[in-house]
Amino acid sequence: MLKFFPLIFIILWSSAFITTKPIIDNSEPFSALAFRFFLVSIGFFIFSFYTKQKIIVLKKNIIQSLVSGVLFHGFYLGGVFFSISKGMPTGITALIVSLQPILTNALAGPLLDEKITWKQWVGVLLGFIGAALVIGFDIGINIPTIGVIASFISLIAITSSTLWQKKLSDKNISLSVSNMYQAVGGCIFHVIVIIFFVDPYIKFTTTFVLAMSHQILLVSFGAFTILMFLIKSNSASKTVSLFFLIPATSAFIAWLFLDESLDKLDLIGFIIASIGVFIATRKN
Repeated sequence: MLKFFPLIFIILWSSAFITTKPIIDNSEPFSALAFRFFLVSIGFFIFSFYTKQKIIVLKKNIIQSLVSGVLFHGFYLGGVFFSISKGMPTGITALIVSLQPILTNALAGPLLDEKITWKQWVGVLLGFIGAALVIGFDIGINIPTIGVIASFISLIAITSSTLWQKKLSDKNISLSVSNMYQAVGGCIFHVIVIIFFVDPYIKFTTTFVLAMSHQILLVSFGAFTILMFLIKSNSASKTVSLFFLIPATSAFIAWLFLDESLDKLDLIGFIIASIGVFIATRKN
């Protein structure tokens, strides 16, 4: 069963981009995310309590987890939900934010004093060439400019969150407790956005409930848990290389369930970006 974890992770993580569409069709994006991470934080609290994890931890651990949650669950997922709500194709959104592994590896040198090889730089170049081919010259015409901007904000946020955790996180705090505080941070972020910038609403239709249940149970609890397990069992660089398969998987699922289409240039861009991520995140 364990050998299938990478495949299960790829499918679950990719499917998150697909169930985002039915959620935002029935709610305001930030309202949906506030609701999601309110429930996720309760879920991780209950799990941590019944497994006798130490919930009251050092102040610095709480702050680090909250900041990580604001970056990951706030800016990253907020950007993804917002971009799709503005008409951004899910496959292209997935491609942009899935450049995170190569951007993380590129910044790991100056920020974490890690050696960056020439292969990683080649990967970075190929990754962004692939993204440029997919986005093409349709920005502002077929692809909304605001959606592209939001997607790149998501990319920067998930990269910053990864680097933040790698540099500052204390390994003494348990995974479930850390996830709980991260969810709290994400919830607080979205509540603030709701208070000052948007008019919140959620229609609890059957479609919304099913899609939200998928994102809470299979993505927030399932995919994230599998990802943490893979990182613990393997090297981080080996694990994040799985992300190069996510854009194509998301595009396929979008084609299968949402009737989205990709032309030949888009497919070439996906392939080049995927090769770039693979080169940048693999070991020697």
